[in-house]
Amino acid sequence: MPASSAPCAAPLRAEIESACFVCGPSNPRGLRIRYARSADGSVAATWTPEPTWEGFPGIVHGGIVSTILDEAMSKAVAASRCRALTAELKVRFRRPVPPGRELAIRGWILDRHKRRIRTEAVVTGADGEELAHAWGVFLTMEAGAR
Repeated sequence: MPASSAPCAAPLRAEIESACFVCGPSNPRGLRIRYARSADGSVAATWTPEPTWEGFPGIVHGGIVSTILDEAMSKAVAASRCRALTAELKVRFRRPVPPGRELAIRGWILDRHKRRIRTEAVVTGADGEELAHAWGVFLTMEAGAR
């Protein structure tokens, strides 16, 4: 999980967006996932998806899975004191993601080059089997960018 120490264009805002669909504590329809930073710079969380998030019976909707992976990568970028937006997202679904079971989510930075930050994230089952893997590219927000 190497990442250069190049400075970011804009610093991380310290507060959590309380209405964020994935991590916001004030969003009544949100997922409310709490990510924590690890010593190696990656972020991790556990999450138990509800059956109401199924796409097909017994399988969590792929859009929800993609969202939690995107957020894990975003949190890894934010933990590195950068403010950046997702520019590209690729997800490979390896196994069906079941509702009602605790899952592990992890995201990390691969490398940085100028404004581009390449990331990866995984969601695994309790047995450690990888259920989905994501690759992302984030672009740091320049001063004055909206």
